[in-house]
Amino acid sequence: MDDSELEAIRARRMAELRARQGGEEGNSMGGGSFNGMGKGEDAEKKEQQEELRRSMLTQILDNQARERIARISIVKAEKARAVEDLLIRMAQTGQLRGKVTESHLIELLEQINSQQKPETKIVFNRRKFDDDSDDEFDL
Repeated sequence: MDDSELEAIRARRMAELRARQGGEEGNSMGGGSFNGMGKGEDAEKKEQQEELRRSMLTQILDNQARERIARISIVKAEKARAVEDLLIRMAQTGQLRGKVTESHLIELLEQINSQQKPETKIVFNRRKFDDDSDDEFDL
């Protein structure tokens, strides 16, 4: 997809969101609840931010890299979100030149994993009984 197609898709989506927001305002005004309208605006703002985020990721990542991020988010959503945030920051600061491929994404994930220490900890709690036969052999 080139930039003109993405802009057209984004414009259509924003028009749909505005139309939906207009329908929600009409419903909430009839109810007379001011708090409900504020929640709708917050949800609308979050939805717009997510739409902007998705469009930026579409521009940054190629199809295979996007699929890999989607698979990661199924297993570890917070890790996928952190990688997406990192990629967006890198793109905004100009550290990325072109689209991120799957191999580049794998290298980035390996760097992130090597920086984090493994937090797997196994603790064995043995139960002690009064009639433990091992105590008889301690001299």
